[in-house]
Amino acid sequence: MIRVLLADDHALVRSGFAMVLSVEDDIEVVAQAADGAQAVAAAQAHDVDVALLDVQMPGTDGIEATRRIVGTGCARVVIVTTFDREDYLFDALAAGASGFLLKNADPDDLVEAVRAVAGGHALLAPEATLRVIRALTAAPAPPPAPAAPVPADPGQRRAAASLTEREHEVLRLVAEGLSNAEIAQRLFLGPATVKTHVSNILAKTGSRDRVQAVVFAHRAGLAG
Repeated sequence: MIRVLLADDHALVRSGFAMVLSVEDDIEVVAQAADGAQAVAAAQAHDVDVALLDVQMPGTDGIEATRRIVGTGCARVVIVTTFDREDYLFDALAAGASGFLLKNADPDDLVEAVRAVAGGHALLAPEATLRVIRALTAAPAPPPAPAAPVPADPGQRRAAASLTEREHEVLRLVAEGLSNAEIAQRLFLGPATVKTHVSNILAKTGSRDRVQAVVFAHRAGLAG
């Protein structure tokens, strides 16, 4: 059972998240908090696996609460915010958050984030994934590589070659920042089928999460 803490200064938001998560057999909401200080105390008191934190809360905000919760090792953190702001994203990641979602995400994305983060993985909203990739590509460039977009590493070449044509399609769309639901709509596939393809891609490319898969796609010349 995955034990979850919800922290948001709006009771209605907490209730909505609790309703979404409570119907899952493997997830239990064990505590709620209205500000960051309460969240830190609750995470320490209730043996929490995953804490879902808003950023803008009175007193101690979600970023500082993340830093304290992760620093004590009592839970993994997913930031769930209304605001698609780059400073929030990178501050959250720097504080140790394992996930970053917007509140307009599908309920299935929230459930997926809880399960992924509880399993030791990272999960970012598609918008956040694109910002991370842009930041990576904006970093000082290494010495010029050969023009051909083929991975120099033999292991990367084998991984790229092991992908099926459909997995190539799915990976390209993941690299564009699309969610599983959006990929399913684009390729006329069921959401469960897309999830299977993404899992296969992660396994074949040795990627821990979607962010690493996107980086692999760019380095392998498989994106765009």
